[in-house]
Amino acid sequence: MDPPSNKTPDSANTSKLEDQIVLSSFDQPLNPPHCDRDERSDKQSAKYAEEVELTEIFDMVLLCTCAKAKKVSCDISSEISSEVEKSPKNAALDLRTLLISCAQFVASGDQESASEMLKQIRQESSPTGDTYQRLASVFADGIEARLSRGGATLSKRGSIGKSNFFNRKTDTADNLKAYHVHLSSCPFIKVSISFANKMIFHTARNATTLHIIDFGILYGFQWPILIQHLSVMPGGPPKLRITGINLPQPGFRQAEHLEETGRLLARYCERFNVPFEYNPIVIQNWERIEIKDLKLESGEFVAVNCLFRSENLSDETLDVECPRDAVLSLIQKMNPDIFVQGVTNGSYNSPFFVTRFQEALLHYSALFDMFDATLPRDDQQRLHFEQELYRREAMNVIACEGAERVERPETYEQWQVRNVRAGFKILPLNQEVMKTLKDNVEAGYHRDFVLYEDGNWMVQGWKDRIICASSCWIPLHRSC
Repeated sequence: MDPPSNKTPDSANTSKLEDQIVLSSFDQPLNPPHCDRDERSDKQSAKYAEEVELTEIFDMVLLCTCAKAKKVSCDISSEISSEVEKSPKNAALDLRTLLISCAQFVASGDQESASEMLKQIRQESSPTGDTYQRLASVFADGIEARLSRGGATLSKRGSIGKSNFFNRKTDTADNLKAYHVHLSSCPFIKVSISFANKMIFHTARNATTLHIIDFGILYGFQWPILIQHLSVMPGGPPKLRITGINLPQPGFRQAEHLEETGRLLARYCERFNVPFEYNPIVIQNWERIEIKDLKLESGEFVAVNCLFRSENLSDETLDVECPRDAVLSLIQKMNPDIFVQGVTNGSYNSPFFVTRFQEALLHYSALFDMFDATLPRDDQQRLHFEQELYRREAMNVIACEGAERVERPETYEQWQVRNVRAGFKILPLNQEVMKTLKDNVEAGYHRDFVLYEDGNWMVQGWKDRIICASSCWIPLHRSC
C-alpha cells in the first residue's frame, strides 16, 4: 500500500515516464547532455580535464548517453566465426574431460597425478584463445591454488571473489569502461537494473519520501538513471534516502569506498534537484544489522534492493543459524513496500568438490561462450572481465572451502522457497515491462540471449542455460 501523499499525480504523464525508465536504459535518457566533448584550452589543468572526462564516462555509462553513437556489435563477426571454425572440433571436449579428471585426482588426494594433468591443461589453454582455452586457463589457476593450499591465503588478501573484485582500489575510469562494454555486449545486468528501477519507480510514484535500502550497493551504478527520472515526476521529485550496505574495504579507512559512492550519488541528486540523504552501513555480517541502523522514518516508502549479492551470504552448510534466512527475516521486519531481488542462478554450491567443480564448469562455460560470440578475442575489456571478475569468482569456488568460499549461488527456485518461508509473497510480473525488455534484448543483443517468465520470475540466459533471475516481493500481510 502506498503511503499518504500530498501530491496529485498525473496518471498519463506518470505512465509515459514509467515507460521511459525502461527504454532509457537501452536508449537516450531524458534531456541527455551533449555527447561531443567541447574543445578545451591548453591552459586548463590536466586535473580539470581528467575530471571532465570522468564525468562524461559516468554519464555515458550510468545515464546511457551516446548509446546509439557507440554500440558494441551483438552478433558473431566474420572474424570471430573464422577463428571458431579453425578450432579443432574435439578441443573443447578434450579440455573439459581433462579438467574434470584433474578435479577428481585433486578430490582423491592424488596430487602427483593432478599436477601432471595440470601441466597438460596448461599446454592446451590460453587466456586469449577460444572459449574453452580461456576457460581452462581460469580453472587451471583455481586447481593450482587449491593444490598449493593457497585458497584461504588468496581470499584473505582480497584476491579471490566477486565482492573483493568490486571493492578493490582500481582506476575508476577503467572500471567504468569495462562495465560499459559488459552492458553493451551482455543484457544481464542492464535488464536486471531496468527491471528493478522500473518496479521501484512504479510502486513509489505517489511517495513523498523514497527510502532505498541497497544490500551490496558497490559503486551505486544502479541509481543515477533512477534519480534522473525521479527529478521529472509530476508534482516534483520525492525526497530520496539511500541506505547503502556493503562489506568493509581492506585497509585503515574501511568505509572509504562507501563514502565515495555517497558522494557520487549526491552529485547526481544535486544536478537533478532531487532532495537527498545518504546512510552508509559498512559491516561484514549483514545478518547483524539491526532495524535501528536503517533509520527508518514514518510515512516513507521503503524499497529494499539486493541484486546479485545474496549468493555471497553464508548458508546452513556453514552456519546453523543461516545468515541468508537471517537477512531475509531482517528485510521482513522492515515491512518494505517492495523487495526487489536479483540472483545468479547456479548449482555450484555443493559441499562436494567434484560436483561443485562440474557445475561451475557448466556455468562459466556459458559465460565464456557468450563473450566469444559477442566480443573480439583481443578486446581488452573482455579480457578484464574474464581474467579479473570471472577468474576471481571461479577461483573462489575451486580453491576455497568453509568460510573462505564466498561464492555460494543457489537456483531461483531455491530462493523462492527461502523467501516464502521468510514470510514474503511474490508479485506478478508487469507484462508491459516484460514485453519492452524482451523486445529490446531481441533487437539489441545476440540472438542466443533469452528472456522469459517462469513463475513470476524474470529469467535471463544464454542459449539453453539460465544465468540469472529477478523478482519482486512484499510481506504476506501487505496487499499487492
